[in-house]
Amino acid sequence: MKIKTVRVENFRAYKNETTFELNDLNVIVGKNDIGKSTILEALDIFFNENKGTIKIDKDDVNKKCKAEGNTETKISVVFEELTIDATNPTTLESEYLLKLDNTLEIVKKYPNAGKEKVFIKANHPTNAFCSDLLLKKNPELKKLLTEGIECEDKTKNATIRKALWNHFSTDLQLNEIEIEIAKLDAKNTWEQLKKHMPLYSLFQSDRKNSDGDSEVQNPMKLAVEEILKNAELRESLNKVAQEVEKKLIEVSNKTLEKLNEMNPEIAESLTPIIPSPESLKWIDVFKSVSITGDEDIPINKRGSGVKRLILLNFFRAEAERRQKETNVPSIIYAIEEPETSQHPNHQRKLIEAFIELSKADKTQVILTTHSPAIVKMLDFEHLQLIKDGEEKEVINIERNNLPYPSLNEVNYLAFGESNDEYHNELYGFIESEEILTDFKNGKDTILYKKLW
Repeated sequence: MKIKTVRVENFRAYKNETTFELNDLNVIVGKNDIGKSTILEALDIFFNENKGTIKIDKDDVNKKCKAEGNTETKISVVFEELTIDATNPTTLESEYLLKLDNTLEIVKKYPNAGKEKVFIKANHPTNAFCSDLLLKKNPELKKLLTEGIECEDKTKNATIRKALWNHFSTDLQLNEIEIEIAKLDAKNTWEQLKKHMPLYSLFQSDRKNSDGDSEVQNPMKLAVEEILKNAELRESLNKVAQEVEKKLIEVSNKTLEKLNEMNPEIAESLTPIIPSPESLKWIDVFKSVSITGDEDIPINKRGSGVKRLILLNFFRAEAERRQKETNVPSIIYAIEEPETSQHPNHQRKLIEAFIELSKADKTQVILTTHSPAIVKMLDFEHLQLIKDGEEKEVINIERNNLPYPSLNEVNYLAFGESNDEYHNELYGFIESEEILTDFKNGKDTILYKKLW
């Protein structure tokens, strides 16, 4: 599944519902503290359910909403390109759990930044006779099967629901409503659905980057920790440990047996101490793993740009490993300010790599940036500008949004950067519109103010 739309409401700076439309490659631009990173962190909360990098807390509730008595945060994601298991006994479409455009919208609500409540917003029957079929158990559904309603299998709730909805097909009164997952009889559908959610990995701009941080000292040590969490691998290592334990017991018993023949008193005073397989620290076995340079210079002693570049690519490798290990069909890379501490050449190579990565099947990339140079390496459709005012506004940068297609214009709107190239473009635009004389006389002639 791929993200089509993200909606955030009552979360940090986002008071009212704000919508982001996403493509395969998305670069969010805007001034400092305007809410770029907030979107990436909201998605981490949504996908990783407070077990990822970001944990929701009460300070995440928008202050104005809180003052008005509203403490419920909402994070919604609309998915397209649905690839749900076709062998399921029912489908999202047949259960009326899709929107009118056949997309799937999952809404997660966090009352007072607490435990999430999950809803599906769908074009669902609201006719009183068949509006709450997903809430009913089998005995209740059977009672609704009056004469004239044919049902192939009364033991299957999905089949009964289908029969009832078919019976009322001319008067279902379909409307977009929210259906709480926890109350559904079709909870198994949700469990199956979760397995098809994309893997979401977030790389933050303030990721640890000092000499003493374990991640910087060597990402390979973190890789060992992650690899050893694999259940199958742990089971294999336990079998090895048990076999070693068995052999050690045999050796110690033989030794004491022979010692007993020569000196029973000493033999009785000795007890073999063999650690249990469960107590073994396998990570210590691999404590010497590392990545170093040709001169054996450790990572934490390299320049900050090199350290961050290595960590960024370690993050990518780990995300792909986790995706394969968990058999998740798609992946989302969310990276804050990839340009941080990077030489311009590295910035260019990183962006080229992310552009290529976004073209991969079942892959999306979301970046934030403060770099005008990076913006000028992108296409208009990659960019989204967050604009502040009475309400947050997200502008999808398209060529026809601007008086003329200029990435310099985007940089001016996002960062306030106005260079010579941009001045020349503006001058040429004013001249081409035949308003140069008016402009020189001080008249308000700037046609692109609609963005502001």
